Amino acid sequence: MELRPTRGGFARPFGAGWFIREYLLGNGPEGSTRIDPERGAPQSDINYEYKVSLATATARTRAEKRISNLVLAGEDVTEELAEKIYQQELKRISHKFTRMRYHSFLKYFGTLKKLGWVEVTNSPLLNRRNSGLPISPLGWRSVFLGVA
Repeated sequence: MELRPTRGGFARPFGAGWFIREYLLGNGPEGSTRIDPERGAPQSDINYEYKVSLATATARTRAEKRISNLVLAGEDVTEELAEKIYQQELKRISHKFTRMRYHSFLKYFGTLKKLGWVEVTNSPLLNRRNSGLPISPLGWRSVFLGVA
């Protein structure tokens, strides 16, 4: 039995919670970069990887749909044409399409921290006062998070 809405389908190919967990475990979900689970990753990096992965997965799904329609219409689809269609779909996706603003992402992380599912890691970069971490325009240093 398929678990999906009767009208319209799901808005996203995967959820934020699943992505964050897999990313912090170092699995590199949906083609994102792999991290060291012991070190963790800053929220800004996780947000960026989530948005990029969501955009590429959406473009891939849209391209697959267009390609399947071409095949059903009897046209030959080469690898070059399939890649061209994928690149076109990737360009059509705006960053607002991913729908999660950074503030919402931070609130989501706050909830995960309160539940004890995500915690600040003991990264050696955090333990040194002059760690060389880039300082944000607001004067904050990156906080590395990992799966609790």
